[in-house]
Amino acid sequence: MLTWPHAGGDWADRLDAVEPVFLAIAAAIARRENLLVNCSDRQQADRLRDALLGEGIDSARLFFHLTPSDDTWARDHGALTVLDDGRPLLLDFRFNGWGNKYPCEHDNRINARLLADGVFGTVPMEHIELVLEGGSIDSDGRGTLLTTSSCLLNLQRNPGLSGQEIESQLQTLLGAGHILWLEHGCIEGDDTDGHIDMLARFADPQTIVYQSCDETGYSCYGSLKAMEHALGKLRDRDGQPYRLVPLPWPQAKTGDDGERMPASYANFLLVNGAVLLPVYDDPADTSAIRQLQSCFPDREIVPINCLPLIAQHGSLHCLTMQFPAGVEFHQPGR
Repeated sequence: MLTWPHAGGDWADRLDAVEPVFLAIAAAIARRENLLVNCSDRQQADRLRDALLGEGIDSARLFFHLTPSDDTWARDHGALTVLDDGRPLLLDFRFNGWGNKYPCEHDNRINARLLADGVFGTVPMEHIELVLEGGSIDSDGRGTLLTTSSCLLNLQRNPGLSGQEIESQLQTLLGAGHILWLEHGCIEGDDTDGHIDMLARFADPQTIVYQSCDETGYSCYGSLKAMEHALGKLRDRDGQPYRLVPLPWPQAKTGDDGERMPASYANFLLVNGAVLLPVYDDPADTSAIRQLQSCFPDREIVPINCLPLIAQHGSLHCLTMQFPAGVEFHQPGR
């Protein structure tokens, strides 16, 4: 699922630069699996459909839902899917704009609108009052979650809950029997209070890929080194250390205001048969492709230039939300 940028959102003055990136991501996904796009109006949906058909995409794989939206970060306002006795269940966690930083009323209602318009067919959805963004957790698919205390324990998200109570809810709602907390790690320009999907990710249940840093003068250098050390101390459910794969550090990317932008190679997306990797027109791109290929030897690595995206503090994985087998999209209203 993607939520498309429009003139009424934060991308208004950058649409010409970012829409080609969105289109590249959408086409790479739709060549391999079904694609659902939240659009601001019918004109946008029709224009996008024509563009994707022009890329040779099968129209049967395209689903367009008309809904208001505040922003485009589907990873954080999209529903998370769990399996309940083997059947998919969609969990609609509350989204509060990354701790009340940004408007989010429309984004928080997208999942309910999708359900009401029949996009998910008969797959059930539960609305959860806990504030939880998809980018703040990463799962090995076997009951282990990787997350950061700086985000999940941030007082602007769930101020009435202790860390133990939040962990208990993650165990109950997501079936997480093993939760790994990172106390360190940051990327300049990331305004999510430390989403894990910019820092460290599971490549498989025994392997963690993480964003390394060799720029000693960087403000987050010490924090990223401390995170690297902490990753080495983590153990899986069997008590075994993880295989750790560092991703290279790109050169500094700054916005029009001179502020550092969050260029992270850890923000990759798995799709059927491939890994979509954000690259940044940087000498380190080649090394990042090579490292990811070593982690996913049976998948095609598809680099997508995401330099225009990081001006709004996120990258490729942040824009997308995947759904597992068992969740089928339906054209709205059917």
